[in-house]
Amino acid sequence: MTPRLTLWGIEGIPEIAPGDDLVALITAAIDVMAKSDPEAALADGDILIVTSKIVSKAEGMQVPLEARELAIEEDTVRIVAERAHPGGITRIVETRQGLVMAAAGLDTSNVPAGQALRLPRDPDASAKTLCAGLREQTGKRLGVIVTDTLGRPWRVGQTDAAIGAAGVHLVDDLRGGVDANGRPLSATVTVLADELAAAADLVKGKASRIPVAVARGLSRLVIDLDSSGAKTLARPAQDDMFRLGSSEAYRQGYEAAMREMTKEPAK
Repeated sequence: MTPRLTLWGIEGIPEIAPGDDLVALITAAIDVMAKSDPEAALADGDILIVTSKIVSKAEGMQVPLEARELAIEEDTVRIVAERAHPGGITRIVETRQGLVMAAAGLDTSNVPAGQALRLPRDPDASAKTLCAGLREQTGKRLGVIVTDTLGRPWRVGQTDAAIGAAGVHLVDDLRGGVDANGRPLSATVTVLADELAAAADLVKGKASRIPVAVARGLSRLVIDLDSSGAKTLARPAQDDMFRLGSSEAYRQGYEAAMREMTKEPAK
């Protein structure tokens, strides 16, 4: 059969409040859609791509807007880069979840006035809880990817990427194989979870109130719940050629220069 991937958004999910049952709300919205479109009913091998905002809202990760800066500081492991502009200072930081993003992922878009929203405490754990609940509720073998929007070095704009995952094979490591012409592949590792996250955003969007999409056609990627989560997608420090941001590189260079200047001259 010709390879085919189908994506659609789940409509009818209401505004999420702290403590809401995402499994119940998502399955209820799917049931309504399936009445008029039977193809919308979940099937074995489907993957649900879920915007992290609704996970954060359900987990009660809202903070008052005036506490946003304090929350950014609390969620920051290190400052990678910062730049002053007329509206303030933009900081790119590494978060406690191991992500590198602006303002530690705190966001005010699609959030009630006067609030900011933190990332889920543990996106992989959130994805696993949601996936287990959906599998139990529907009786289907499903996967879940939790997404957020990230900027990219050397590229304009943003795209969605996987920050949490459960029951999904995340990467295709093609190293050691060959390409279509028989040439050896030595560096190709395709991040399937990020590709799905970005593709799903085409049907979810940022202003359409569709926070969940379904991907069908990749059942080969749906695996056991105890599989590795999206945290494994963060590049280890020792393998990261661009780990230092501008602020860190400047500081380390300055400190090294000062050490050189204060050395005693050779006798």
